[in-house]
Amino acid sequence: MSNINIAIVGATGAVGRTLIKLLEKTNMPLGEVILLASSRSAGRKIDFRGEELVVEETTESSFHDIDIAFFCAGGSISDKYAQIAVDSGALVIDNSSHFRLDSNVPLVIPEVNPEAILSHKGIIANPNCSTIIMLMALKPLQKLADIKRVVYSTYQAVSGGGNQAISELEGQIRSYIEGEVKEATVLPVANGKNHYQIAFNLLPQVDVFDEGYYTKEEWKMIKETHKILGNKEIGITGTCVRVPVFWSHSEVLNVEFFDKVTRDQAIAALESFPGLKVLDVPEEQLYPMPIDYYNDDNVYVGRIREDNSIENGINLWVVGNQLRKGAATNALQIAELVVKKDLLSKSL
Repeated sequence: MSNINIAIVGATGAVGRTLIKLLEKTNMPLGEVILLASSRSAGRKIDFRGEELVVEETTESSFHDIDIAFFCAGGSISDKYAQIAVDSGALVIDNSSHFRLDSNVPLVIPEVNPEAILSHKGIIANPNCSTIIMLMALKPLQKLADIKRVVYSTYQAVSGGGNQAISELEGQIRSYIEGEVKEATVLPVANGKNHYQIAFNLLPQVDVFDEGYYTKEEWKMIKETHKILGNKEIGITGTCVRVPVFWSHSEVLNVEFFDKVTRDQAIAALESFPGLKVLDVPEEQLYPMPIDYYNDDNVYVGRIREDNSIENGINLWVVGNQLRKGAATNALQIAELVVKKDLLSKSL
């Protein structure tokens, strides 16, 4: 197999930097690796496999001779440059929300719906981070019994809001220790009317408000799950909350089935699913916590128990690093799967 030339758009952002670290360990035969970003970030240097790579400004000519282009910037950048990259011969793996609900673009979690990549036409969308974490737990349970309804509550780390949100939490904690008050300027939404302190606080808003008073993040989890599982009949509702945690999202899932699923059946199905780890020993107070998974690609499940309020229900606690499996790792897995199945040529 010939070496694969890679471009990373948004290389200086939280997801882009995480992807760079993961690419250092990939088994794909890498050729040239091009780091792209806005003009403001051009000229920065980032270490990669012992070399210093210089970040270049993203332009229409950035994708010449590129085989795979990872887009780790916002939807407007994907809108502007993704098709240009495809026309230049690259396969685009897009981490933004821009293409996720496009019927012509597969939305892929390799452990959940790998067959979807077969239909790609040059662009493959990476799902929302919270959607990925949820579906890693739902997919093995779906094999036990058809799912009737899912109620989710998320507890999302600030790193999901990017580098500025990480810095805001850190700055507010330092200010609190020093007896000062640091004004909030980023969360819950950078361009929102109001900003609120995240340190020692919870913000019941992730992304902007949308139809029916749900946020866009909440709708993403609903609509993307329907698309990935190929079933719009599953009832899905929930609330997304930003919490003062730096890394890893946590989720509470209440899953109702059409048939009975026991705790033991659920544990057995979850333990056998790739990329998923069960940590559930109540008598030893063992369960997943976000602080433990800074450098982990797996999704963890605990607090598994039958719902005592309905006939066919299961409660779960799910934790995963949203910059890893929720974004960069999933994108890299898509690329590795495409290469393994020799599907790069479809984007030419």
